[in-house]
Amino acid sequence: MTRRRPYNRAVIYLDHAATTPLRPEALEAMLPLLTETYGNPSSPHAAGRRARAALDDAHDRVAQALGVQSREVVFTSGGTESNNLALKGAAWAGRSRGQRIVTSAVEHHAVRHALAHLEKFGFEIVEVPVDATGLVDPDAVEAALTDRTILVSVMLANNEVGTIQPIAQIAERVRRRRGVLLHVDAVQAPGAVPLDLQGLGADLVAFSGHKFEGPKGSGLLFLRQGTHILAQQHGGTQERHRRAGTENVAGAVGLAVALDLALREQPATAARLAGLRGRLEAAVGAIAGVALTGHPLDRLPGLLSLLVSGVDGADGVAALDLEGIAVSVGSACTTGSLEPSHVLTAMGYPAESARGALRVSLGRTTTDDEVDRAAEVIPVTLARLGAAARAVGTIGAVA
Repeated sequence: MTRRRPYNRAVIYLDHAATTPLRPEALEAMLPLLTETYGNPSSPHAAGRRARAALDDAHDRVAQALGVQSREVVFTSGGTESNNLALKGAAWAGRSRGQRIVTSAVEHHAVRHALAHLEKFGFEIVEVPVDATGLVDPDAVEAALTDRTILVSVMLANNEVGTIQPIAQIAERVRRRRGVLLHVDAVQAPGAVPLDLQGLGADLVAFSGHKFEGPKGSGLLFLRQGTHILAQQHGGTQERHRRAGTENVAGAVGLAVALDLALREQPATAARLAGLRGRLEAAVGAIAGVALTGHPLDRLPGLLSLLVSGVDGADGVAALDLEGIAVSVGSACTTGSLEPSHVLTAMGYPAESARGALRVSLGRTTTDDEVDRAAEVIPVTLARLGAAARAVGTIGAVA
């Protein structure tokens, strides 16, 4: 008989790397644009002008928060579109100069699949390996650059193991090759790590609103002034001809509010999350058969990635869900896949071990009491699953 978790039990949500709750301040800013100021920002009448003013204000607020120019901000439908627009747009715009694109072996599927699509059209995709902690060597990136290289794509923070890449050092190497652009998937970064786009040195940077308590269906692409891309969807002249389609004004405004607050609060939020994660890490790390993955220092403050020996990660997720704790096996985009994590296999873990991955990710709204409860439940649950797996293995060996 299947055990069901009582519906009245409060869920301890520890899957903030997958998505976050909508911030109340963002919702408050969005509501008038959904119910009152609902005009099309391309319309010339008063309702349209009010919507246009709200959209312009959102561009300005994002630009000010990131320390860039308003014209460098392109609103999209999310991180996937931002990454696709950046990669495909830059690749097609630069094809006359070369067709070589350098990336890392641990990128998000939004990047990997976009590059796989470009490969079908003759682009050469070169993957740079990572070490056992998921870190990219900037010198390895530089060694992969040739006169035919037009684009480099390396994420800022890994969504599965949390490792933070040395993007500024990579940018320094890339700049030595004139004409090569640097794209960065920074979807996991806002609110977790300091963001200085000028110091980062990237030409294209992708963000997704729902990863930092903004609305789903909202995203943005930072496009450095002077960086040329070809639009990937065609129609109107919205977003300075770079992204056609009637703008999601409410989504842009909600994203702008959430991003501004996330960046302002980042130092305090990151410090608190690192402390909470440390408590969980100490509790979980003591379990037999559990190994922590990702870089020990350069990683997202609220993300704990681990492998449970002999246990399928999906079983761990299901068991913890029954206890009222929501975690994931890794990227939410690959849940249900039979393939092991490409991130963990790139880090050198055998495929069988990689199937035991679990990701626990905290967020701004995670409370001390929730972490205390999780620190009690997660070790007991994983220890039980591990013992059961070892018992089955012993019985099988005897048989």
